[in-house]
Amino acid sequence: MSTQAPTFEIHGSRQFTSWLREIRASLAFTTYQSGKLFLLGLQDDGRFSVFERTFERVMGLCATPDAQTLWIGTLWQLWRFENAVPPGANANGYDRLYVPQCAFTTGDVDVHDIALASYSSSSSSSQGERKDEDEEEPWRPIFINTLFSCIASPSESHSFRVLWKPPFISRLAAEDRCHLNGLAMENGAPRFVTAVAASDVHEGWREHRRDGGVVIEVPGGEIVARGLSMPHSPRLHGGRLYVLNSGAGEFGCVDVASGKFEPIAFCPGYARGLAFVGNYAVIGLSACRENRTFSGLPLDDALAKKNVAPRCGLLVVDLRSGDVVHSLTIEGIVRELYDVAVLPGVARPSALGFKTDEIRRTITIEE
Repeated sequence: MSTQAPTFEIHGSRQFTSWLREIRASLAFTTYQSGKLFLLGLQDDGRFSVFERTFERVMGLCATPDAQTLWIGTLWQLWRFENAVPPGANANGYDRLYVPQCAFTTGDVDVHDIALASYSSSSSSSQGERKDEDEEEPWRPIFINTLFSCIASPSESHSFRVLWKPPFISRLAAEDRCHLNGLAMENGAPRFVTAVAASDVHEGWREHRRDGGVVIEVPGGEIVARGLSMPHSPRLHGGRLYVLNSGAGEFGCVDVASGKFEPIAFCPGYARGLAFVGNYAVIGLSACRENRTFSGLPLDDALAKKNVAPRCGLLVVDLRSGDVVHSLTIEGIVRELYDVAVLPGVARPSALGFKTDEIRRTITIEE
């Protein structure tokens, strides 16, 4: 009796590949359900190049502006990948080969969004951790530590270092009290975060999934928007604060002065992961799971009203019109995505993992 291998299929809208070529970029996205990092670019003939590597419960993802470095969060580690392909060269047809070079062991703290903080930012640096001025790398990773309801950074000697927590969290505890999940940066420092509820008890957010979501200003801790449904992925772009109102299937922006959330586009799935390139937003979609976390949300009613099933994949929204101009549908074993990143100037990326012997034979030398 033969068993059929799980399937994985992607289907792009008619102009998706042309759009990737036009913006001169590739995309990276993660799925913790299947434990995969996907790198999406183009082959020389214009068809999709889909490269994947396995990492247990991979969620948060971010890239440096030059797309030379990737950071990903996994079940109990935070990994840094460095590109091993010199400018103008290629490795077996790929213009990026991301190699895992170092990891911080965080323990299972449920790392969500990851961002790069500037060492020159006073709100995200501390004495004794600042790099020398002549060092090349001006960034360090910070992340949302969902289990402990805080923003954290890696530590050389501990599981993590606490940078900030919401004022309504009375103490640090491994209790996922508010389901802090999203992080928006401004000038290299944390500026806004999202949480499913302003709760201060063990998994208290679960009681407020429909309309308890909040956007919180950092570092002051003021709640600037309320009444959202499981918000995720706050991002500042072009002077506006964009947020995914995930439980309602909405991509929109928050007027910080009034606290009003203004929908821009409907997302036919549970939206998580948001990145920008020019006038376009790239949004990750998940097909909702039938469990207590994702059931009974406003998204259910919206999907039924529009007579559409929840999708897994990517949406590209034109910020000028609010129209969905391109989409990528994922079918088969992958049903959920968490994060998405744009890799500017990259045509066809690849990466090393730990499941094959390639990592034993890929050696680079620093001159």
